[in-house]
Amino acid sequence: MDGQRERRGGPPQWWRLGPPWWDRRDDEHRRPRWPWRSTALITAFVLIGSNFAAHAQAGERAGLDPFARVLLFVTGAALLWRQRHPVPVVFGTAAATLLYLGSGYPYGPVFVAVAVACFSAVVTGHRRAAWMAMATLWAGHALVSHWLYSRLPPSGDSAASWGEEIVIATWVVAIVALSELARTRREQWARERAERAQAAKRRADEERLRIARELHDVLAHSISVINVQAGVGLALLDSDPEQARTALTTIKDQSKEALGEVRQVLDALRTPGDAPRAPAPGLDRLPELVEQAASAGLTVEVEGESPRLSPGTDLAAFRIVQEALTNVVRHSGSRHARVRLDRDGRTLRLRVDDDGPATHADAGGSGNGLAGMRERAAALGGTIEAGPRADGGFRVLAALPIDVAHTKEEDR
Repeated sequence: MDGQRERRGGPPQWWRLGPPWWDRRDDEHRRPRWPWRSTALITAFVLIGSNFAAHAQAGERAGLDPFARVLLFVTGAALLWRQRHPVPVVFGTAAATLLYLGSGYPYGPVFVAVAVACFSAVVTGHRRAAWMAMATLWAGHALVSHWLYSRLPPSGDSAASWGEEIVIATWVVAIVALSELARTRREQWARERAERAQAAKRRADEERLRIARELHDVLAHSISVINVQAGVGLALLDSDPEQARTALTTIKDQSKEALGEVRQVLDALRTPGDAPRAPAPGLDRLPELVEQAASAGLTVEVEGESPRLSPGTDLAAFRIVQEALTNVVRHSGSRHARVRLDRDGRTLRLRVDDDGPATHADAGGSGNGLAGMRERAAALGGTIEAGPRADGGFRVLAALPIDVAHTKEEDR
């Protein structure tokens, strides 16, 4: 894009403000402010300070004439563009300072302007340009002070000592080093801001996925039961009104429960940070799942007992069993399922089996059930294995860690 701007006659990339980490899109919409106050203060300091320097160096250097004052004013006023065009400003102030010194005018605050220009160029990412400008200033000063001094004003001037050149070189290195330090800190702050923004976005994405899983699990299970019961009610409406009434009652109860769980999720969205009004479901509600599955015509056998789990693991285990039974109702021709709970050391093993066969019927599912189960298990450091059994049917096998540390992490 920058190359296209250059070919169309626009300013080259090095002319524009901004280091490599600068967001060019922000630069298009939020141009830097004009530094009026600091430029005015620096220019006034250079002009007034140079008058005092001229009195102190009377007889050694040429006095300030109108041309000298114009040079000083231009050098200071150029800083007004230091944030928008730092490269031309640093070279311009260096050239004006060199012209000022080569004309024999007194040493003094004129170096402040070129130091500020160098600082601005470095912290905005134009390091090489700043180094070249400062190196050019020092080399030009050495050339004037040691080889061209006899041809330049003031008349009768002698060559400067190399000790003075070392002092000036030290001053130049110090300015560049300070600028580099400021640039490093600025880049570090920018990285930290980007990392914080990325972490916030990651947390928001994780929360969005968590809410999506919750809604999917709640709605998929409830609507599957409602779908089955609605079919039963329609089929028996004329032949067995009492059984149709029972199916409608199940639909009413199931929809009421689903609305309550959805409302709980939505309340958490509206008031983030507040404690939930109702406890999260866990394996203690497994009998409810068995009863709901029975109302959908599915007989469920439960083997084993659940150990004490952290809230996160308890919720994940409940949702995995819920989704597995929902898939049996939707996609299996079997009307019988088995749920087994085992503890293997610090691991809870959940196994849900049905004898099949698969119906291959479209039950209105989203296809996200198995993915949601894997995401829940992975978030806790567990695993999910799901697939057809060798002897027919389908099996879901989950391994979840039994670790109190998960409770502490969630509290944090």
